[in-house]
Amino acid sequence: MMAVMSSRSTSFNITIVAGLMAWTLAQAIKLTRGGIRQRRLDFRLLFSTGGMPSAHTAMVCAMATSIGLREGFHSSIFALALAFAAVVMFDAQSVRHAAGQQARLLNQIVDELFREHKLSEHKLAELLGHTRLEVFAGLLTGVLVALAVHHWL
Repeated sequence: MMAVMSSRSTSFNITIVAGLMAWTLAQAIKLTRGGIRQRRLDFRLLFSTGGMPSAHTAMVCAMATSIGLREGFHSSIFALALAFAAVVMFDAQSVRHAAGQQARLLNQIVDELFREHKLSEHKLAELLGHTRLEVFAGLLTGVLVALAVHHWL
């Protein structure tokens, strides 16, 4: 039995495309900024956490915007996507940011102790979370990418 195709169906999931494009763009921006600052490309930045803009925020905001555009901003699924995006943004700028600050302090303590005692030189990751500005930049990146994807695809 042949399925009836609606005008909204596509051969790909545009919401996933928007989310992945927003994440990729945010990570590419981090790579470019890092390359300018360090005067060399560090491809590890493509998969790092923290930095400007927040790639997690860009992805969830692009997906929420895409869902709103496809399903309506009044729909229950958009409300769920918006709540999920809010949790991700809150986590990025509060919980993970605080964990990064604690890691920085612990690394300083270990450095001081290492000077006087033989301890492990293993460092904790310090760039875990985001500032509010980085999260906001991720939000803008995500919304703009979703609008562009929906306009051109």
